Amino acid sequence: MEGTNYQYKNSVSQISTQEWNISSVDHVHSGKYTCTGQMVAQSSQQSDAVTLNVSAEVQAAVRVSPQPWLTEGDSVTLICVVTGSSTGWTFSWFRDDDYLSDSSRGAGGSYTLSPAALQHTGVYMCRAERGRPAYYTKYTQPLWITDSSPSVSLVVSPSRSQHFSSDSLSLSCEDQSNSTGWTVRKYTDRNTEDCSKQTGSTCQIISLSTSDTGVYWCQSQSGEKRHPLNITVHDGDVILVSSVDAVIEGDTLTLHCLHRSTNSPILTADFYKDGSLIQNQTTGEMKITTVSNHSTAGSQSESLSADLILFTSNQLLTAVYKFT
Repeated sequence: MEGTNYQYKNSVSQISTQEWNISSVDHVHSGKYTCTGQMVAQSSQQSDAVTLNVSAEVQAAVRVSPQPWLTEGDSVTLICVVTGSSTGWTFSWFRDDDYLSDSSRGAGGSYTLSPAALQHTGVYMCRAERGRPAYYTKYTQPLWITDSSPSVSLVVSPSRSQHFSSDSLSLSCEDQSNSTGWTVRKYTDRNTEDCSKQTGSTCQIISLSTSDTGVYWCQSQSGEKRHPLNITVHDGDVILVSSVDAVIEGDTLTLHCLHRSTNSPILTADFYKDGSLIQNQTTGEMKITTVSNHSTAGSQSESLSADLILFTSNQLLTAVYKFT
């Protein structure tokens, strides 16, 4: 009735309008809701109950198959996963915050690069839409695509993947064609940024911290990315040392443990893969004559797995030390 003041009552509050708005829905609002209407001294019957179920916030996440480190020519698929619901979604893809016009290849929530090329290196995210609002991935997924013979090299000094905190580190972009304009960039803790202490094509970090752990690469003024390398910084007293460059199947790989105080190799070390002892070495050094995808403990053709991050063309390699 126009001009009549109604007062409604439900399980939460009394209001003087026909609508009750919840400005920010939370799981505590789940439950059964009813209302009654009042006009002067008259009250209506209580309405039938309406059940409100508030589920966890919808989130989108990017997964990668088979792995985020690739060699040019490999194939890779990114998958946009929406938690709690799998139907009715449309997807859009972004690389380095730029919309990918070929997002149609991501129909069904997957985005495939076959073959992967150097220009596909970057940080990817997806957007899932089903009405409003649209949901972006909470975390991004980087892809690193390497060239077996890069024209631009990222030179690291000291030349290793793992480093002690408080030590210094130098990273320089060296271009075989002697062109200029290359800078060092890094991806750390899901953020992409320039190296803070950069002179020309050289980045100098005077005192490393664990927050400097990440992937570093050379980037041209036009946005080309070349020679990504993983750098890990440790607060502990021991690191495991090997080449900073990618490990390719068939290579010979030498690993040894280095102590912070002496800056020299540890003479006795146990080498583990996935928590299982592989070798005990009184030299503090382990040599794999032929790096392979297949792991056979005790053989000379095995891959390691744990703290030091290395990469073959097909598989993530890591290695863990034990100081004795």
